Amino acid sequence: MARPTSLLPGALSPASASLVDAWQTDRPTPLLRNVLRLTAPNPGVMTGPGTNSYLVGEPATGFTVIDPGPADPDHLQRLWQAAAFEDGAGGNILRIVCTHSHPDHSPGAAPLQALCQGGPPILGLPSAPTARAASAFTPDRSLLNQELLAHMLPGLDVESALKPVHTLQVIYTPGHAANHVCLLLEEDGLLFSGDHILNGSTTVIDPPDGNMHDYLQSLDALSAACEEHQVQFILPAHGHVMEAALDAIAHLKAHRLKREAKIAAVMQAHPHGSMDDWLPLAYDDVDPRIWPVAKRSLLAHVERIYALDNEKGRP
Repeated sequence: MARPTSLLPGALSPASASLVDAWQTDRPTPLLRNVLRLTAPNPGVMTGPGTNSYLVGEPATGFTVIDPGPADPDHLQRLWQAAAFEDGAGGNILRIVCTHSHPDHSPGAAPLQALCQGGPPILGLPSAPTARAASAFTPDRSLLNQELLAHMLPGLDVESALKPVHTLQVIYTPGHAANHVCLLLEEDGLLFSGDHILNGSTTVIDPPDGNMHDYLQSLDALSAACEEHQVQFILPAHGHVMEAALDAIAHLKAHRLKREAKIAAVMQAHPHGSMDDWLPLAYDDVDPRIWPVAKRSLLAHVERIYALDNEKGRP
């Protein structure tokens, strides 16, 4: 199966200029003929240049919207218009998929659904009891791990009609959030990574809904899926497209394990210390302004270190 060796201009990070300065949110960016990116106007410390909403499909098949983002009326109207029918009218949306239910990803789902005639289903996983109140979410239907979401061309003979032209495979990836999923576009070998893999930063793991052990296992699952489907590009929910998917995943896992080893060494050197004691020592290479956020991931690493020690029978 052929795989894209490059994406359309504007997909990858520019060689110069800051990420935010180079970003635009007022029109969709075509990445392939069947993939559009439209970024919500919600830039910030936690969202980078904004939340990337993706449209997969084409006028003849209808579109899947991945991560409608916040309930921003202008952004949702642009998504509706970008999902065009062959006559140019908007709202050609088959389904709305939320990779997880954090407030920069899922609140736009219901108002976008209301804009569309027939109300396309909102798909994802319900928020777990461990989720924060702002992340409460109940989809119209829960996705299954390895479920296939198909886009079909109408008006074909029976044999051809049974072969989807665009197929999104659901991959259950808890870690950043207990209800996180990624989506793999099989025909083009693209991974929509939600917040599990970001461009320009490591994702925050915030217990109890976030779990570092689950996060690392999910990276392994994504690596296996990318190898099986020859995935070259990762399309994250924040930031530009990432190249060399397998290398990016391996680098991210190595970074996490290196950080965890550093945290374990700090804990061993200061066994009676607290999280506040360990934080500046374990993250001395990080801007102190980021420490309040890093403290959440520190807790996730500490929980995993204690769990591994218990498995090994250490006191």
